[in-house]
Amino acid sequence: MRDVLRILIAPLVWLASFSAIYGLHGLICGHGISGEVFGMISLQRVLMATAWLLALAAQTGLLWALHAPRFASPSSFVTFVSRATGWTGLVATGWSLFPTVTTTYCL
Repeated sequence: MRDVLRILIAPLVWLASFSAIYGLHGLICGHGISGEVFGMISLQRVLMATAWLLALAAQTGLLWALHAPRFASPSSFVTFVSRATGWTGLVATGWSLFPTVTTTYCL
């Protein structure tokens, strides 16, 4: 069971991050959260960028844990596949959530 968790944890964290960040986007737009931070950066952009960076940090930490010998599987196949899905989760988080930082909000 632990081997299945090792393999699926990164895509599951990506799925949770994706849902949470787009849910945050809905809350920001639905409740009309606005304002500026430091006089020129919108509060919306700060919240979304912070959420994206936290998601990237979570995936990076997970990838680090998957490469650590302490959490390694005895099976070399499971180790390889879990590391591959870890890298996939990190790239998917960076790529699919990047538009939340660069695009406009609440049209």
